[in-house]
Amino acid sequence: MIGSLLRIVLFICAIALITFGIAFVIETGGEVRVSVAAMEYSFSPLVAVILVVLLLAAVWLAIVALGLMSAVFHFFNGDETAITRYFNRNREKRGFDALADGMVALAAGEGKTALSQVSKAEKMLNRPELTNLVNAQAAEMTGDTKKALKYYKRLLENDRTRFVGVRGLMKQKLAEGDTDTAMKLAQKAFALHPAHEDTQNLLFEMQSDASDWLGARETLVTKVRKGSLPKDVGRRREAVLALADAKCKLDAGDVEAGKAAALNANKLAPTLVPAAVLAAEMQTLSGNKSSATKILKKAWGGNPHPELAAAFAEIQADETSAQRLKRFNALTKLNPNDAETRLLKAELALADEDFPAARRALGDLDETAPTTRSLSIMAAIHRGEGAGDEVVRGWLNKALTASRGPQWICNSCNKIHDAWGPKCDNCKAFDSMDWKSPPASDDVTQTTRVLPFVDSVLTVSET
Repeated sequence: MIGSLLRIVLFICAIALITFGIAFVIETGGEVRVSVAAMEYSFSPLVAVILVVLLLAAVWLAIVALGLMSAVFHFFNGDETAITRYFNRNREKRGFDALADGMVALAAGEGKTALSQVSKAEKMLNRPELTNLVNAQAAEMTGDTKKALKYYKRLLENDRTRFVGVRGLMKQKLAEGDTDTAMKLAQKAFALHPAHEDTQNLLFEMQSDASDWLGARETLVTKVRKGSLPKDVGRRREAVLALADAKCKLDAGDVEAGKAAALNANKLAPTLVPAAVLAAEMQTLSGNKSSATKILKKAWGGNPHPELAAAFAEIQADETSAQRLKRFNALTKLNPNDAETRLLKAELALADEDFPAARRALGDLDETAPTTRSLSIMAAIHRGEGAGDEVVRGWLNKALTASRGPQWICNSCNKIHDAWGPKCDNCKAFDSMDWKSPPASDDVTQTTRVLPFVDSVLTVSET
């Protein structure tokens, strides 16, 4: 507002000065004489001023005319001029209009219309980074993979569009089933733009599908560093990758490397049950029983699980039932009200043939959470207390039709798995296994690891 006010003031001042100058010239009087060759001309001051203004205007018009003639000459000579720039601007405008129409058609799913419009834009514009991109996408939409491949390759020639070109080629190779080439292209795209979340996810998925656990781990670390994944989730998934890598190394016979990877997985996620079990087994085989005990205690404190109890039992495989009962206090005092802890205490009491203690430990689980396991324990308790075969068989019959209890279930597709794995074998979701009870309609037979004595009691009872 202040600027506008200043311009108005300056304009008024200029008009005032011009008016003052004209009035001064008129009041001065006299005449102005101009001699040209032998001729002499006399003018009044006002006429002289007018003539000077007209002369300046004529000179300006002459300069403009000469400039126009020069521009026309250069235009026909093929040089860059204001005229060519005018035509170029007009041509560019029509090109961008055609490109915009092509992009709108592409968004509307009209691939053929998009190709037609972008073809016009390609003739009018010198912007291959734009026209090649839209052409490639439109060709893909119409199913012309050869044309799309041609334009994606052109995109590789420009630094600004190289990433898009690599991703386009990668998707084409995936569609063709050429996963090896697609993997290399995904790695190239990841190197060009490591913060691109979709590329991160796609590369991670391909690496995990190919069991390239080390490569997947590098991608995962980048995802966390770039903020695509929370740190706690990244740490958990890194543990899953380390565990999968440990199993691969052990299967290949590289025990030392497998042990190191297993211990690293347990360090990253101490409550991840499979990692704790494998790390404890490695420590037990190495004679580090105290370390194995610490690993399993920490895991049990966060997530009681029957596989942890079985691994804990294997630390001292030759102990008596009394010794085992005493040693297992390290676990049973953790999460004492958890159903898994109560089932474990009941099994330990059965192994020590203390059937009243087993009944007390089990409590009302056979009523509030009747599962194959809890009902089988009740059958063993009744057998130990001297109940007849009819009573024991009745409990076993209940166990046969009861829920199998918690199992490894994919939280993406709800597929029940016999054992934990890094990926669901149905929907291929990564780190999707949860230990939980399935709906009754989805319940299937699942073998739960229990202590050896309970197995023997059930075997005798069934016969």
